[in-house]
Amino acid sequence: MKKGDSIYCTYLDILKEELVPAMGCTEPIALAYAAAKGREVLGILPNRIMIQVSGSIIKNVKSVIVPNTNQMKGIKAAVAAGIIAGCADKELEVLSSVSDNERESMLDYLDKCQMDIQSIEDGHVFDIIITEYDNDSYSRIRITDFHTNIVLIEKNGECILKKELDDNNREQDMTDRSLLTMEGIWEFASVVDIQDVKDILDRQIKYNSEIAEEGLKGKYGANIGTLLGEVYKDDVKIRARAKAAAGSDARMNGCEFPVIINSGSGNQGITCSVPVIEYARELHSDLNSLYRALIISNLVAIHEKSGIGTLSAFCGAVSAGAGAGAGIAYLCGGDFNVVSHTVVNALAIVSGIVCDGAKASCAAKIASSVDAGILGYYMAIRGNDFQCGDGIVRKDIESTIRGIGRIGKEGMKQTNEEIINLMLNEKE
Repeated sequence: MKKGDSIYCTYLDILKEELVPAMGCTEPIALAYAAAKGREVLGILPNRIMIQVSGSIIKNVKSVIVPNTNQMKGIKAAVAAGIIAGCADKELEVLSSVSDNERESMLDYLDKCQMDIQSIEDGHVFDIIITEYDNDSYSRIRITDFHTNIVLIEKNGECILKKELDDNNREQDMTDRSLLTMEGIWEFASVVDIQDVKDILDRQIKYNSEIAEEGLKGKYGANIGTLLGEVYKDDVKIRARAKAAAGSDARMNGCEFPVIINSGSGNQGITCSVPVIEYARELHSDLNSLYRALIISNLVAIHEKSGIGTLSAFCGAVSAGAGAGAGIAYLCGGDFNVVSHTVVNALAIVSGIVCDGAKASCAAKIASSVDAGILGYYMAIRGNDFQCGDGIVRKDIESTIRGIGRIGKEGMKQTNEEIINLMLNEKE
């Protein structure tokens, strides 16, 4: 692989597409983005709104605080925030600039505006349709498959934008992730011109470190990051887990700091970067080594998640924790075989974690997944690897990752439905 080769450019484009800033949990932010875009198209404050969303959107929005809303939660809060204060041009930072007056206006708007929520299933796990009405006028926005993928803009019967939908919609709109392989990731990280990735990774280091530090200083959610630091001894293995968890503590519970996401998720972006950054500090690694380790951790997480899809009942922290383990293995001097075995070991340890939406307990799942990545590395350097036939472990790293993709995308469909049913019937 050489700079300028098609595969080199593909890997670079994937990083540029994936490592983007977002404020707040990305599912409510996608709702706010759609709502802000709808308000822009309608040209006036709507007095009635129909919100149609897939079950997985309901699951991932229900329990998480929407940033810049005075601690409000849920679908209606996200939509109201987008309409009153959202800037659609900022996409996943749509709520980054909200005034005190706008926060007050959101509460008043929620009281006065009729909002109806309908669950829809149209073959897309990630699906949002928001129709905003002002008497006889309306606008309709649809976002499908990933967080900024607007596939329909309609106003008063006129179709302004329409993309054809099929099972390959993500691949049509974004660089082909199927070209990722562990060997390709290793080679790209080894040969990449650091200037090509420096700005992207500097921003990830800055943003994700800042929210992790804020999580340790503040009182957010269940304070998993702080608890880990208090209960266990001061050790890099604990600090790596604690800081990643603290970033999630803050993000899931209303912190208004932006993060650099991975695979459409801020929690996954934090998980596959903060532990690697902490290990680099402990090891006094030079900056170039940290950059290459972050390339490995980010691309490994994306590679795993590509087969699973944007939303699943398979917890995304698992793939990100394995990615973190790979980056840590690289920093510690591991070769390609050690890095690959680290990933397989980590996946074998924690692949049973389910996603029951975005909320405070995500931080604890992140801590467990990062621990699995670290344990996976220490297993690998001692030759204590899980072998083919040990549960979901297959003959090599690529077939194991493909198997995880099948479990997450196909095998967890019924699990996802049952989780959503439980969440919507809390009194049972």
